[in-house]
Amino acid sequence: FFMPFASRGGVFPIGKTPAREAKGMKKCIVISDSFKGSLPSRDICAIACKRIPLFFPACEVRALNMADGGEGTVDCFLASCGGERVLVSGVQNPYGEPIDAAYGLLPDGTAVIEMAAAAGLPLVAGRKNPCVTTTYGVGQLIADALARGARRIVLGLGGSATNDGGCGCAAALGVRFYDADGQSFVPVGDTLGRIARIDTAEAEALLRSVEITVMCDVTNPLYGPTGAAYVFAPQKGADAEKVKSLDAGLRHFGDVIRSQ
Repeated sequence: FFMPFASRGGVFPIGKTPAREAKGMKKCIVISDSFKGSLPSRDICAIACKRIPLFFPACEVRALNMADGGEGTVDCFLASCGGERVLVSGVQNPYGEPIDAAYGLLPDGTAVIEMAAAAGLPLVAGRKNPCVTTTYGVGQLIADALARGARRIVLGLGGSATNDGGCGCAAALGVRFYDADGQSFVPVGDTLGRIARIDTAEAEALLRSVEITVMCDVTNPLYGPTGAAYVFAPQKGADAEKVKSLDAGLRHFGDVIRSQ
């Protein structure tokens, strides 16, 4: 556990800090993301607030939860802003199976939703396959928040197990996808290439006057060598051949969006 000290810009292990540094330190600010697979941000902050004063009794400790849009984002918003955790039953997980998933509803009516809550990698442990997983459950969480009166949505994109271009999420909000035969379907990674037409009328009506802010800490394009499939699909379970087909599907999806 290391803490930076602004007085000299050094970084020292707690308990081994030079006496002059410890004596002069008046405030310690802890802003930590989660330790993936180990500790959530809130627990790290709680430990820091309890342990640092044992070494530096005169030091004021200020701890702030932090997240990058993935797991723990809702907890951080609720810890900082207040509000309530809303539990939704029957939400589809990445394989379409019903689960309970939660989002945050802040005092000002803003809904904070983690994509990972319904489409995250921990939900597919031992059976990763971005060719068939869906973001449909993410759209269900957004729809629930809208039904409760939310008109501002903050959506964190981190930690997903999917490569469907968000089509599942869009479908849950009323977007209709059609193939060349005019048949409606909900695209997944493997079937993005079937999309021939997209009807957004129902979703546009639902989302009228709704503000959606997306939290994303990467700048990758939709497709190509630095795109979503090539960079992220391998960690979601795709081999080299699957990455190529997923990338082709995203490229086709992008072409359809541009043409319409």
